[in-house]
Amino acid sequence: MERIPARMTMGIDIGSTTVKIIIVKNGDVVYQQYERHMSQVRPKTLELIRMAKDVIGGGELTVALSGSAGLGVAKAAGLPFIQEVFATGEVVKSYAPDTDCVIELGGEDAKIIFFTGGLEERMNGSCAGGTGAFIDQMATLLDVTPEQLDTLSLGSEKLYTIASRCGVFAKSDIQPLLNQGARKEDIAASIFKAVVDQTITGLAQGRRITGKVLFLGGPLYYFKGLQREFVRSLGLSHENAVFPDMGRYAVALGSALFAEKTGQPMTYEELVGRLEAAASESHAARYLEPLFENADDYAAFLNRHGKASVGRADLDAYEGDAYLGVDCGSTTTKLVLMAEDGRILYDYYSANRGNPVEIIREQLVKIRARCGDRVTVRGSAATGYGEDLVKNAFSIDAGLVETMAHFKAARFFDPNVDFILDIGGQDIKCFKVRDNAIDSIMLNEACSSGCGSFIGTFAQSMGYSVEEFAKLGLFARYPVDLGSRCTVFMNSSVKQAQKEGAGVEDISAGISISVVKNAIYKVIRAHSAEELGQSIVVQGGTFLNDAVLRSFEREIGHNVVRPAIAGLMGAYGAALYARELALPESSLISAEELEEFRHESRSVTCGLCGNHCNLTVNTFGGGKKFISGNRCERPLGRGAGEPLPNLFAWKLEQLEALKPLPGRRGKIGVPLGLNMLENLPFWHAFLTALGFEVVTSGVSTRETYIKGQFSIPSDTVCYPAKLMHGHIADLLEQGVTTIFYPCMTYNFDEEKGDNHYNCPVVAYYPELLRANVSELSEPGVHFLYPHVGIHRPAKFADKLFHNLRAVYPDMTLREVREAARTAYAAYDDWMKAVKAEGRRAIAWAREQGKKIVVLSGRPYHIDPEINHGIDRLIASFGIVVVSEDCVADLVEPVKVHVLNQWTYHARLYNAAKYVTAQPDMELVQLVSFGCGIDAITTDEVRDILEAGGKLCTQLKIDEITNLGAVRIRIRSLLEAAEERERSHAATK
Repeated sequence: MERIPARMTMGIDIGSTTVKIIIVKNGDVVYQQYERHMSQVRPKTLELIRMAKDVIGGGELTVALSGSAGLGVAKAAGLPFIQEVFATGEVVKSYAPDTDCVIELGGEDAKIIFFTGGLEERMNGSCAGGTGAFIDQMATLLDVTPEQLDTLSLGSEKLYTIASRCGVFAKSDIQPLLNQGARKEDIAASIFKAVVDQTITGLAQGRRITGKVLFLGGPLYYFKGLQREFVRSLGLSHENAVFPDMGRYAVALGSALFAEKTGQPMTYEELVGRLEAAASESHAARYLEPLFENADDYAAFLNRHGKASVGRADLDAYEGDAYLGVDCGSTTTKLVLMAEDGRILYDYYSANRGNPVEIIREQLVKIRARCGDRVTVRGSAATGYGEDLVKNAFSIDAGLVETMAHFKAARFFDPNVDFILDIGGQDIKCFKVRDNAIDSIMLNEACSSGCGSFIGTFAQSMGYSVEEFAKLGLFARYPVDLGSRCTVFMNSSVKQAQKEGAGVEDISAGISISVVKNAIYKVIRAHSAEELGQSIVVQGGTFLNDAVLRSFEREIGHNVVRPAIAGLMGAYGAALYARELALPESSLISAEELEEFRHESRSVTCGLCGNHCNLTVNTFGGGKKFISGNRCERPLGRGAGEPLPNLFAWKLEQLEALKPLPGRRGKIGVPLGLNMLENLPFWHAFLTALGFEVVTSGVSTRETYIKGQFSIPSDTVCYPAKLMHGHIADLLEQGVTTIFYPCMTYNFDEEKGDNHYNCPVVAYYPELLRANVSELSEPGVHFLYPHVGIHRPAKFADKLFHNLRAVYPDMTLREVREAARTAYAAYDDWMKAVKAEGRRAIAWAREQGKKIVVLSGRPYHIDPEINHGIDRLIASFGIVVVSEDCVADLVEPVKVHVLNQWTYHARLYNAAKYVTAQPDMELVQLVSFGCGIDAITTDEVRDILEAGGKLCTQLKIDEITNLGAVRIRIRSLLEAAEERERSHAATK
């Protein structure tokens, strides 16, 4: 091993969350320090250097800086700076020259450096997903320290699928698991697995990680569970997975090596003097107006909002009936015990701390003890993410979807309310009210950038509680303009503001303003304040933050109503609903039963059907049990039953029925994904007629994705496209060496739009597979991906013949033409059968008095790994499911406000128009996350449905299964539709 020359050198690595300092003297490390800087970058750096004064002594040393936050300090202090990749390269060159690849995870930075085959570096951009900051956020969500998270992970028994591209998406996946009672050990291990997957797909981007891998950075040094998941996923041997002791300090050590070559010798006093001068520098930033001019302005604001209050009564003195509302939300648990006249007898609001069942048990014990024999709980209701869990655990009388709970509470405070905005920990819910009923519902999708957790994340990163952080911004003189960006991208804006001298109070005010802008412009998508309404009620725990409330009123230009119980509105609405039930007595768990209450949970994989759902089985003692995670009724002991018509399931069954027939030309593989999930009958008939034995890949599963993840070059492409890599791998595993997957710019011309394109991903993904799946270039493997035009039957056969003839010289034009005629006839029969089955399903539903949902999207959304069983979830509500292609030809082609040039879009617009004329139908649109052109369809479909008096429900889906959130969306749609019907009936 090469030694460091005998001179004192210092390397300083200032990362996004930590400062690392290392001093090397006479070739040995004599000082090292690693501490979080809590956004106080320059003061913390100075502090660590001062701690090393005795080590440095009176001699000279050379210094160099590195790290994501080090460049500004280096420039201001006039010190050498080395980019992190090159600093790491210095370490590898000196200490581990046989390294093939370095994986380094920092606080908010992640990078992979490939050394074999030329230096190549892949680094995360502004997104902090899959880094130390992400792990910290997840530990907070589980109410454990990062160290405890690591310990928990080592006791795991199974893994769940969790997103790690950013913390707010991951919270959306983890919270339902917590609310369903999943083991923290399994969730902890799944968090680390998510970090690994993010590194492989998001950073490696199709390049395989092989050979000797050096793992660097704090998270990879401290977290043994993370080390374990990396070794497992990459299949590394003990010799090739290197976790060095100096892993935390690698960049600092590389900076010290660099300083030896380029640094200017200086004394301790000179170094400190330069850094002190740098710490005092500040620069101008973009500022906004202060939220409040003075204390009197703030007092008037508080006085106005204090009027929206609800009466309270003393529980210890009250006698009579009471009603309990429980809101088990995404990050908090709320309870309200309400008197007969609506006054609040008792309330509770607290973070879930990863265990909402225990929190509610503790509160019910207190309530029962204080009620005694004087107060009778006559009714109880639960709402929120954990509704089903707590309802089963504590025998609560009823449950209602949270949207309706919040609507009931808002109407209590303002009977004329026409717009409700609820911002919770991770959820934004917006309701437009018309004719005393919910007219439309908007909810944030996977991202919670405009929610309370958005502020909480920043508060924690700066070392403050949420309450302290929020108060700091009230009287900030120079709120920073951070725009309306998602939380992970906001990190870079905050860092820049800090570098320019912005104080914590300015950043606090700026973030509150940003939350409001995100809610208005990213979720509500309002173009003007008038769109929201005149009688607006705001609620949710986030609006208890006066800075957020003030920012909202400023942004829309007029005052709103914030109830004094803004954070308790879901629970209060549930209590109002419990009173409406007018029950003779409540089934709520008794004081005696609470003493014996026990809760255990375990994770199992269901084997009763092909879904293989990951179930969480909760037991509560006395034989009570609650099972979650199921996509059908079988785990609940209800049997398969008579299935309702479901076009998604029917179409998939028909495609699976297309079996391979022995052919003279041998086997040819077809990947069962993207447009092949509609066009398979065409290609199966065509290739079979040409003498091929057509072998398809299996129906997608999570394992399909894992098989192909190493060759996926982009983390932002839609999940259906990512799965194609696994389908190719599946065919190769089956021993199929000839694979047919054509490029198709155009789809069949259905004469419903201005043109009939396939989307660019569908059209040309075969070319991407050819370039990135290395196995397709191996000897003996033939990947056929000709450009074909199925929209032109007259020219189709002749053009494709020339492509096939190059591989199969014995093939004749005549047989290709004959096969083409067979294929077009088969496709025509297939589409007729789909429409006929749709008509049959609709007729059956009307005969049986069932509601119908047109589950709309793209043909590949019938893939159960893509739709995550949403079709079966909807059917579990007793609803018949049909697809957009069943009804798209029942209306004249719709004229929309955009160029209607995509076949699948044209069907969608027609289906939406048809639904507006059908009283027993609702439309639910599936949108794959990352689909750029669906940004167009979502607005157009909303316009069509709302113009026809229908509610618009759009579900964004990707590789993550979060049926809890989907269930809320579907229930919100159904209950709002019923409320609307009741309201219309009452006015007749």
